[in-house]
Amino acid sequence: MKKIFFVIISIIFSTLSFSQNNSYKCYPTHWWTGMKWNKLQVMVHGDKIADNFPMVKMGPKGMSLAKGVNLVAINRVENPNYIFLDLVIEPGAKPGKISFPFVKNMNLEYELKARRSGNGIEYAQGVTSKDFIYLIMPDRFSNGDESNDRIPGMRDQTLNRDTVFNRHGGDLKGVQNHLDYLNDLGVTTIWLNPVIENDMPNRTEHGYAFTDHYTVDPRLGGDKAYHELVDAIHKKGMKIIQDAVYNHVGRFHITVLDPPMKDWLHQWPSYTNTTYKDQTLFDPYASKKDRKQMADGWFTTEMPDLNQSNPYMANFLIQHAIWSVEEFGIDGWRIDTYAYNDLEFMNRCNKALTDEYPQITMFGETWVHGVPNQSYFCQNNYNVPFKSNLQAPTDFQTLWSITDAMTKDFGWTDGINKLYTTLTYDFIYKDPTRNVIFLDNHDINRFYSVVGEDLNKYLSSLTWVMTCRGIPQIYYGDEIATPGKTSPSDGYVRLDFPGGWKNDPANKFTIQGRTQTDQAIYQHLATLANFRKASPALTRGKFMQYLPNDGLYVYFRYTDKQTVMVVMNTSKEEKAVKPADYAERTAGFTQYKDIISKSTGALNDFKVGSYQAVAYELLK
Repeated sequence: MKKIFFVIISIIFSTLSFSQNNSYKCYPTHWWTGMKWNKLQVMVHGDKIADNFPMVKMGPKGMSLAKGVNLVAINRVENPNYIFLDLVIEPGAKPGKISFPFVKNMNLEYELKARRSGNGIEYAQGVTSKDFIYLIMPDRFSNGDESNDRIPGMRDQTLNRDTVFNRHGGDLKGVQNHLDYLNDLGVTTIWLNPVIENDMPNRTEHGYAFTDHYTVDPRLGGDKAYHELVDAIHKKGMKIIQDAVYNHVGRFHITVLDPPMKDWLHQWPSYTNTTYKDQTLFDPYASKKDRKQMADGWFTTEMPDLNQSNPYMANFLIQHAIWSVEEFGIDGWRIDTYAYNDLEFMNRCNKALTDEYPQITMFGETWVHGVPNQSYFCQNNYNVPFKSNLQAPTDFQTLWSITDAMTKDFGWTDGINKLYTTLTYDFIYKDPTRNVIFLDNHDINRFYSVVGEDLNKYLSSLTWVMTCRGIPQIYYGDEIATPGKTSPSDGYVRLDFPGGWKNDPANKFTIQGRTQTDQAIYQHLATLANFRKASPALTRGKFMQYLPNDGLYVYFRYTDKQTVMVVMNTSKEEKAVKPADYAERTAGFTQYKDIISKSTGALNDFKVGSYQAVAYELLK
């Protein structure tokens, strides 16, 4: 008889049967009055908790638990350690605790709170092309509170900065301590790698294997530190992006250790990995077998794959997303491994968030190859059966293209022509200005290493990120000369930010601690970012590009108020630039201001060195 993977996991952990003297936990832990999502499903977990719920006769509108709060269904599932309670919270309901007086042998209460002030206006602001995102892995950024470096009882007790495989002790307080630094750099939005509890045995620095959705990892400071950080970010006039993981959890998640039902996870006769072949999801000739393995296969053995077609699971994930925004004041979402989720479920989840918070934005990780592949997973202009409502992708296609521009010689389709061609496909997207453009992140090689630590290539690439269409994003340490490659381990692109720990030999949060190269990069990026904040052309302007010519690439960002001209020379020789060749955009301008050097002069012919870039504001 075949043993499905679910059974293997369940047997291994069956001795951890959660007999806790009738203790229980509710998911969500609490809710709010006045929410559009007012049909709430509360998952209650505890030892044999279903046995405490008698068969209750419901009226036409269910059972009234408080004024405006009705219990409409008690859902029993395969595992008696779970009960799912369906509540309807009417508009007139008041904040307070509600009880379930018919439950035997326990005092079951649930709290409804008042909504945050602002009703999604002062928070859930979303990100737009006016923003500049800074990605941080908290464990590797700065240790602001040494008392939480190790938490007794958690499975991973490592704390060793001499290896990239262990925790290093960075936390949310460390991020909060450096908000002024980020503000000075020109950052408007902070995106953190996941902050939710990852009580796994090893490699817990990255945060992508959740073990309790409703607990912020105590090694990062817990719920209190997260509340304080988000509040401090908002007081600075900045925004916060939370990293969502819908596709999978860690294998020590409570619903994996003690599954509510057999189809809570995607189950296979034996362990089955995803193929990672996103093409099967839109291939008109794909087999059902290939589509299923892509979507339902597991990402790794450590990360069980969630079955989002299970309605209880779907509610669990959607409610957690809404809960996170309301509880902490989140402004937007970056969604991990977007293509591996059930896409119809993702449309439901995205809609639930935008229904509740109209300004909130979401962008999804679309680590794929090809503009058609990437655009399929976001709002696009295709006439195809499935239409995604995801607002934007992480734009890997422009990343591959700028990489080609800086590492390959000019050719018909190679070098800078790859970037030009990729941008010509923008007609496919509903709104390409929402695409998040970047050079690297926590999973791929540091771009400074990709370009061979060539300063000119790196500065030119940063100029592109800050001036192209879309929302620019950098990874912590990109503003200084930070190298790193994923071979032999991805940990080498997750090195500590120098100065984030006491007694670090150099503190690169300060100009005194930076090398000459560090400072050249920092100053270049900070100048562009702070100019960009007040630039109508770069934050909301139109985009026009000219055909590359022998490695020379020229494009413009412009409104009726401002024009910015960017010239990138991706050849091995110095190139001459004639503004008259671009008269469609340069006509009427006689002067320029160099955005980086602040120098001004007459808009005459000029030269750009090998792998250098200039960004000029054109003046009359």
